[in-house]
Formats: sequence, C-alpha cells, structure tokens
Amino acid sequence: MMNPGKSDAFTAIFANWHVRSAPLALSLLTCVLSCSAAANDANGSSRLPTYRSVVSEVRVTFFATDQNHDPLETLTESDFAVVDNERVVRNFRSFTHSDETLLDVVVAVDASESVVPRSQVAVSAVLQLVEWAQSVPDNNISVLSFGGTSGGTVGGTSARLPSVVCSKSCQAPDSMNKLDAAKGGGTTPLFDALIFAADFISQNRRADSRSNVRPVLILFSDGNDNFSLHTAQEALEAVRTAGALVYSVDLGTSRNQWSKRDASSTFLQQVSYATGGRYFSSSPFSRPDSTAAVLKAVRDDLRASYVVTYDLPSHQAGFHSLQLLPTRNLNLTFHSRDGYNYEPGGN
Repeated sequence: MMNPGKSDAFTAIFANWHVRSAPLALSLLTCVLSCSAAANDANGSSRLPTYRSVVSEVRVTFFATDQNHDPLETLTESDFAVVDNERVVRNFRSFTHSDETLLDVVVAVDASESVVPRSQVAVSAVLQLVEWAQSVPDNNISVLSFGGTSGGTVGGTSARLPSVVCSKSCQAPDSMNKLDAAKGGGTTPLFDALIFAADFISQNRRADSRSNVRPVLILFSDGNDNFSLHTAQEALEAVRTAGALVYSVDLGTSRNQWSKRDASSTFLQQVSYATGGRYFSSSPFSRPDSTAAVLKAVRDDLRASYVVTYDLPSHQAGFHSLQLLPTRNLNLTFHSRDGYNYEPGGN
C-alpha cells in the first residue's frame, strides 16, 4: 500500500498523466528585459505583472565517453562542436563542469507478461539497487512498477496503471517485499508508464528546491508496448520535458532477425539517447555485478558532466535538434538531450 500521507500527491500524478499534452521542455536561459510591477489603479483594483523576455542563450549539459564507453572527466571546449538545427556552433559563451552533484533516482520495472521469463532478473537488479542506495545521497531512490496483474485500471479497461512501490523510503523492510511478491503477466503499457514516470519525476523536482540534483530514470523493460493510451512520441516528449537522463536496461531476448524484437530494442535506445542517458543490452545482466555496473555508470557520468552555453543561432520557432560532435578525437561519443523547443518571447 502507498503511504497515505502521499496519496494526494500521487493522485495528482495520475491525473496529470491521464490528461497531459506533454510539451517539450525549453531548457534555455532567459534574460528578462522588463517587468512592470503590480500596481493599484484609481479604483483600487490590482494589475497583474507584465513580463517581456527574449531567449538569448542555449544551455546544454552533457558528458563524453571513449571507445571503451568510459566517461572522460577532462575535456576542453576545442574537443567538440555543437550542431544546432544544422548550424555548427564553435563559439561558446561558457564551458564549465556541471554543478549537479546529487542524484534523484527513479527505477521503473516492467512486470508484464512479455518479460516474465526475465522478471526475476529485473527484481533482483532492483533489490540490489536499493541495497546500494546508501551510495545515492539522501537515499534519494524511488521504485515504480507497471504491467503485471495488480494495480488500478485506466478508463475501465484492463490496462494497468503504474504503481509506486516506494518513494524515497525503499529500504524499509516491507517496501521491496511488494515488488518481490508481484505477479508478472498482463499487458505492457510502456508508453503510459514513461509518461507517468516523467510526471512523477517532475513533481519531485518541483518539491525539491535544490538546484544541484540530477534526475535519473533507470528503466527495466523489453521495450515492447501493446496496451498504451499514449503514443511512443508522446512518451518521448514526456521524458524530454522531465529533464531526466534515461538509462534503459533491455530485458528482451538476445537480438535476432525478429523485427519486433529489433523495434522494441530500438525504442529503448531512442529514449535513452534522446535524453542523454545510456542503453544496456540484456546480455550483461546474467552477471551478479551487472546492476552495480549500471549505478556506477550513472555516478561516473554525473562526475564527468559539463555545461556549455552559446548564443541562440536561430530564432525559428519550434523544435531545434541538438548534436555534439568530436573535433579532434573521433573515438569520442557525446551524450546530451537531442533538442529543445524554442518559442519567441511575447510583447
């Protein structure tokens, strides 16, 4: 059962998840040009403040890995270029280490029928993550579950709502018992689950006033979806908006010529790369230390993260694609979100 004291907050998440439009996040620094303060008119009524602003700077957080997939802690601004909507940017306003030093980890576990053969692997991995939660500052780890044969329904259908197994209290004795005892089976509302997780992460960020916390979503799934009310694109937009790095662990069977399997793996890769996270194939997760490798990757990536800012190269409204490319060592791979949404400031 969920903590009764948090029921209102989780109800709000369900409501937002069900009706949200999931716009893309605008991750830009805004320079406020003018603000008219609220004032009373002759009749004593108050006027609302009017803000006029223009976006002048793009801010991108990223990390780089070498040919061995290890993050590089030492980079210079001459090691890369930014491609913003096909425009190459080499002149940067600033280039510094990221000031995000803490993690807020949300683990989402697929308990649907399609992963039943590997469900115990996922449960064991999550249990290990929680056991090692002391390595996450403030024990900042939450666990969500989706699919399976328990939980509420959506709109009277058999599609199962995601459920919150535990929220920042996962080391309590009864927390993981619920996940360990969960019955696998049922449909896979993966896209709906990602939207729910994105809203959960966004609500946590609004409640946390600290600016040095990096939200991370670790997704255990085979990438298959067969019963979502939302689309793959809506799910992708939702996790972009949440600003979280997605580290997806593929619980599917080994890659073969089956096109559906390839498509499912491709979606997991897409959602990870679009947010600047990483994708892990299923094969390494037969080893006992596999879960430690995921958490180690998350922490190492955090320590090796940089922030680059530059002048907005185009005031074209809409989605701007982003890509960071190596300029000297072509063996480097850069990990960042894949774009941002620009809306011109109003008058």
